Amino acid sequence: MRADQENKRRKFVSFSGIDGAGKSTQIRQFCAAIEQAGLRYSVVSFWDDVARFKTLREGASHVIFKGDKGIGTPDAPISRRDKNVRSWMMTLVRLCIYLADAVSTRTLMKRVQRSDADVIIFDRFIYDELANLSLKNALMRTYARLIARFVPKPDISFLLDADPVKARARKPEYPLEFLQFSRNSYFALNEIIDCMTVIAPMSVREVEQAILRRAEAALSVAPAQEMRNQSEDLVASVLK
Repeated sequence: MRADQENKRRKFVSFSGIDGAGKSTQIRQFCAAIEQAGLRYSVVSFWDDVARFKTLREGASHVIFKGDKGIGTPDAPISRRDKNVRSWMMTLVRLCIYLADAVSTRTLMKRVQRSDADVIIFDRFIYDELANLSLKNALMRTYARLIARFVPKPDISFLLDADPVKARARKPEYPLEFLQFSRNSYFALNEIIDCMTVIAPMSVREVEQAILRRAEAALSVAPAQEMRNQSEDLVASVLK
């Protein structure tokens, strides 16, 4: 049994989307469903566990571009200045940084195959960085395609769609124009790499149900334990 456990391939699930799309909420719900099924999980924060040169990036945001620190809330909005700073110089810097992050992602995904977790959940993925590029440019599309091929694909990559106006109301950190650009860029990226599962904007409960249904279908697993919604009979299966 120990040998079977060591040889079993861990399942990877990633959550992407614009700021304020509800990723953190859905990740918590997904983790609860996995735990309820008696399975083990590990959450990887892309910024904390994968991203490289964090000190340099934070310094540029706060010192050079004068962006606010912290997390924006409806009662305390902030103005961030990092990925929304658009210039050719910053694009060149991003291409180098994103390549380093791609190498870091690939390395981490190999390393966690030896972990005790049945499911590895990514809070953001390399796709969230690629979606920050100007994908109308042919060179940027080629770069995104190459990076996406270099990094192993998760078993399922959720893209949580959201209305930029509502997303900004929940998490006021970036200008509305940037959130609109970002949303369009995610869809442009998905046309290039064609591997993200889009979850349409719905209520929190409806999104949760859609994620569980898609996870069951995409991961091709047998039911592990019944997980019933309080209001309707929803049986979701997660990892064998």
